[in-house]
Amino acid sequence: MPSTSATGATADAAEVERFEQLAEDWWNPAGHMALLHRLNPLRVGYIRDQLIWELAQKLQGVQPLKGFRLLDVGCGGGLLSEPLARLGASVTGIDEAQDLITVARAHAATQNLAIEYRQDSVENLISTTEKFDTVISMEVVEHVVNPAAFVSACANLVAPQGKLIMATINRTGKSFALAILGAEYLLRWVPVGTHQWQKFVKPSELARALRSVDFMIDDLSGVALNPLSREWRLTRDTSVNYMITAGRY
Repeated sequence: MPSTSATGATADAAEVERFEQLAEDWWNPAGHMALLHRLNPLRVGYIRDQLIWELAQKLQGVQPLKGFRLLDVGCGGGLLSEPLARLGASVTGIDEAQDLITVARAHAATQNLAIEYRQDSVENLISTTEKFDTVISMEVVEHVVNPAAFVSACANLVAPQGKLIMATINRTGKSFALAILGAEYLLRWVPVGTHQWQKFVKPSELARALRSVDFMIDDLSGVALNPLSREWRLTRDTSVNYMITAGRY
């Protein structure tokens, strides 16, 4: 039986347990997380470019994110934390599912990557004095019970002049057709029940939550999937998947 610890006020215990049950399959590129594996290079590139476009000199090195302290909220098994660490960032990953943290630590060890993984919540982390240059939370906000409170908690961990980068799914008829009916029930690309359409978050709702904690929107980009090649690309269309960057200024 998985050990679920939904310690944060915004955590949905059922969602934590659902993902914890996928822990052993997390790093299988042909398994339940296959689409996330394919999405990962685009996510990494987006985060890198959002952080260093004003610091072009950092592009000269093989580790352009060296010097950045990053927090990966809802890190799962570490799929995103690892490539960001390879780019030079000092990465802390938190997740409320202990089995996923165990998987993340074990996989990082095989890659000789020094990533700090903790079973923890953003709410617990606020009680410390820790701040991060960048907080990222990708494909997480649509799984919590209170998106606005979750955004506020993440924002509390961002250092002055820092950034918050998030990715999620828009709540539209198109997203219901593609992300749920298509991806889950028809094509079985992800396990049935992975998403709940009513918990999807519109860009306007996410932007409003960010502005309410005095963050300015730097970028809003859509993410589209080619159903034949299963390759992802950035687009202006935010009707299904999208990523957003906001700064504390």
